[in-house]
Amino acid sequence: MTTSADEPLHPFRIAVPQSDLDDLHARLDRTRWPDELPGVGWSYGVPRGYLTDLAHYWRHGYDWRAAEAELNRWPQFTTTIDGANVHFAHIRSPEPDATPLLMMHGWPGSIVEFADVAGPLTDPRAHGADPRDAFHLVLPGIPGFGFSGPTTQPGWEFRRVAAAFGTLMGRLGYRRYGVQGGDWGAAISRELGRSRPEQVVGVHLNLLPDSYQAEEPGPEELAALAPAERERALASWERIQAWSRDRQGYADIQATRPQTLAYGLTDSPVGQLAWIAEKFTEWSDSEGVTGEVIDRDRLLTNVMLYWLTGTAGSSARIYYERAHAEYWGSPPEPSTTPTALAVFPRDNFVPLRHIAERTNTIVQWTQYDRGGHFAAMEQPDALVGDVRRFFRALRARG
Repeated sequence: MTTSADEPLHPFRIAVPQSDLDDLHARLDRTRWPDELPGVGWSYGVPRGYLTDLAHYWRHGYDWRAAEAELNRWPQFTTTIDGANVHFAHIRSPEPDATPLLMMHGWPGSIVEFADVAGPLTDPRAHGADPRDAFHLVLPGIPGFGFSGPTTQPGWEFRRVAAAFGTLMGRLGYRRYGVQGGDWGAAISRELGRSRPEQVVGVHLNLLPDSYQAEEPGPEELAALAPAERERALASWERIQAWSRDRQGYADIQATRPQTLAYGLTDSPVGQLAWIAEKFTEWSDSEGVTGEVIDRDRLLTNVMLYWLTGTAGSSARIYYERAHAEYWGSPPEPSTTPTALAVFPRDNFVPLRHIAERTNTIVQWTQYDRGGHFAAMEQPDALVGDVRRFFRALRARG
């Protein structure tokens, strides 16, 4: 398959050699387990009991070949953009007038995050919804992540990724399209809308960078807010303090010494599992839930995309590149593209509308009662409904 652009699109199918799976199993069988303080729960990191159980299931119960076959139901391709290999799924809707939608994952995610939303978004008719709400989905891996990695050059921060994904949409023949994302996908989505307003019809986010209470709010600032927003501002400040105290370490390591970290995670599958599983557990909305919020097979498939491709280090480098970019520390540049935010209460940061509206054109803001950082996996129906409602409104406005 080729396009009118210079670089071709190469059909891609996941086909992991059995020797890679055998090596994984052998490493899992030889795991050296660390000691653990009694009774400390998650406060020091992932509890050993939790991880030994998950690793045992990974070794003896999880079926990679089934996951591989499921992913291969999506048409997939690779192409070279700005010197990087970009892997992506391109799922066209059966509805010819569907809206092109670029959906982007973050860290420690992958395109696996979208397994439960791809069907309803591309074929709403088959899922009992209005066919006018259909999308042609493009699901790329961020350069450095999974089959889009490893990268071979420095400098792959989110603005460069946004430019690459804009090029990708052009190669696919999409002149006007929507974007959606959370985590790094949110930063990339927002940047695409900001830098390419003539192409991006709307930006849908389930996280908005630089929209939380980064500094303690003073009395005058609080007095100017409505009561509900005032409460959210205080909650946002409390959340960021707790984050800085207890949960910021992974980002600081990846922003300063990603190469050193990569040795351990690339050599030890249990190390890679712990590094990712901790985030899926702590960042999801598990309060009052019996059982696992995120299906463990989905979690392990996501981990496999890092393990099998050896991209623990190259995926971490996006933190380093942003922290060392010239723009780092500068206020966000304003975006005029219509933007929607779906707010899930157990996400890592509490977004504030009065801050978001300083630099974003907010046209839809929805607060949900449940859900965390991984909205597409935790609350797929809510996310699908929010995306449909946003782009339906944009179509109505012309």
